[in-house]
Amino acid sequence: MAAPLLVLRENFSPLAVGVLLALFSLAQLFLALPAGRYADRHGLRRPVGISVCLATSGAVLALFFPIFEVLCLSALLSGGATGAASIALQRHVGRAAHDATELKRLFSWLSLGPALANFVGPFVAGLLIDGVGSWLGGYGIERPGFRAAFFLMAIFPLICWGLVRTTHELASEGTAQLPGQRRIWDLVRTPMMGRLLLVNWLLASCWDVHTFIVPVLGHERGFSASVIGTLLGSFALSAAFIRVIMPMVAAHLRERMVVTAAMLLTAATLVIYPLMGSALLMGLCSVVLGMALGSVQPMIMTMLHQITPRDRHGEALGLRVMSLNGSSVFMPMLFGLLGAAVGVPVVFWMVGATVGAGARIAWGLRSG
Repeated sequence: MAAPLLVLRENFSPLAVGVLLALFSLAQLFLALPAGRYADRHGLRRPVGISVCLATSGAVLALFFPIFEVLCLSALLSGGATGAASIALQRHVGRAAHDATELKRLFSWLSLGPALANFVGPFVAGLLIDGVGSWLGGYGIERPGFRAAFFLMAIFPLICWGLVRTTHELASEGTAQLPGQRRIWDLVRTPMMGRLLLVNWLLASCWDVHTFIVPVLGHERGFSASVIGTLLGSFALSAAFIRVIMPMVAAHLRERMVVTAAMLLTAATLVIYPLMGSALLMGLCSVVLGMALGSVQPMIMTMLHQITPRDRHGEALGLRVMSLNGSSVFMPMLFGLLGAAVGVPVVFWMVGATVGAGARIAWGLRSG
């Protein structure tokens, strides 16, 4: 949240914000497949260690040089690091499970991490942006607040490495083909893979539009950074809440039913979101949207691991990340253009209509 909000306060246009957010996904677009294959060969610790170095470097650059050009470079580094680390973690957890119920349970617990991070990050960043300048006093109270937020983001990856460095590596499955002999279309042609990737992309677009539009909408309505951070944080916290519940009822959940219901609820929420005039009502919509979208990832990940050969789980995860970020590179820029041309509400309504139409595709999913 800190980077796009800083860009807005420097009087850049929504299109510039869209470009900045797109860069978070650009590195993942090119690195996802190599990162997945690297994880298939080397396991968990080595990919995560490299990712920690990249993420910390990106945050440190933003800390010392909080200007648009450097923020773009920081977005490339931290975005690529996040994608590579998530692929390695998801592969490790998926291979540790023994059946479909355990897959859903483990991925529900794993997905708590990003959900909690998406709450802590915007919420704490908003508090730091608004508060640190006042604590320090003097001239230019906003820029020290942004620097404090970037400093905190530089610390988090180091904590991650401290948690992962002693993790036991799982035995390799071996590979039937050398990486150079593998063809990505073999995975795309796997039954249900194309349908699953399309559904995942539609739902991720809803997550992206919320992340992009809420700061723009809040800025237009004169909300403070703390209020905007709370709106984004309530979305993430509700996603975390639903993921706490899911492991307890994993045996009773059916993947396609959960995904279809989530798409319909998401579509309805996006339609009414821009009509809410107060921060409280927008916060309620954020909570509902967070619960709907938060329920999806464990189901998607469970189906993906069931339809993919075990020795290519990392590659399949890389394909998923690549498909998502291929559109995420362009979607924020498209959101920016549409928001400038026809207004923010139309962006919400267009995405809502698209994901609602995609619910029929989700109903046809089969995990095995």
